[in-house]
Amino acid sequence: MKLFLDSANLSHIREIASWGVLDGVTTNPTLVAKEGRDFKETILEICGIVDGPVSAEVVSIEAPAMIREAHEYAAWHKNVYVKLPMTTEGLKALSKVSKEGIKTNVTLIFQPNQALLAAKAGASIVSPFIGRLDDISQVGMEIIRTVTTIYRTHGYKTEVLVASVRDPNHVVEAAVAGAHIATVPYDVFKKLPNHPLTDLGLKRFLDDWNSAKKK
Repeated sequence: MKLFLDSANLSHIREIASWGVLDGVTTNPTLVAKEGRDFKETILEICGIVDGPVSAEVVSIEAPAMIREAHEYAAWHKNVYVKLPMTTEGLKALSKVSKEGIKTNVTLIFQPNQALLAAKAGASIVSPFIGRLDDISQVGMEIIRTVTTIYRTHGYKTEVLVASVRDPNHVVEAAVAGAHIATVPYDVFKKLPNHPLTDLGLKRFLDDWNSAKKK
C-alpha cells in the first residue's frame, strides 16, 4: 500500500519524504489556504520534493470551469493529479478530462455508489473519507472493503485512497482492507514508527552496552 501525506506544509513534506517511505501528497483548498502561499507555487514545490502523485483540487462547482482548471493544473507538472468533487458536475468534468489522459482524484466520497460512478467515468483515484463517516456513527472502513471488492470483481483500474485518516489504526485497517493508498495527516504520520516498547528496548540495549564498556 502506498502512503501519501495529506498536507501543503513544505517543511512537513520534506521531513516525511526524508524517511524514504513517502509515495505522494494530497492537498485541498483548506490545507493550501492555511499555508498562506500561492497555490501554483506550492504545488510545484511539492512536486520538486516528492516523485509521485500530487493532488491539486479544483475550486469551481460547474463542469466547464472544472475542465478549464483541470487543463491548467495538469500542465503544471507530470505528477499533478486533478482533484474533482463527487458531484454530477464533477462527473461531467471527470469523464471529459479522463479521456484526454489527465490523471484525477475524485474526492468527498462517502458511499460505494459514488465510487462506482467515479470508476466508470475514468477516475485514476477515488478518495472515500472514513473518519468523517466514523464521526456520524458509521463504520468508515466498511466502504473501503466494499469498494475494493467492487473494483476487483469488475476489473476497474481505479485506485482506492483512504482519506480522513484519524489515527495509526486507520492505516493498518486500510492495508488489511486492500486499499491501494492511505493519505495520512502529518501528526498521524509521525506516530507510525513509534512504540513505547521499541524505545524501552533501545534504552536497555544502550544501557547494557555502556555498562559493558565501563567494565
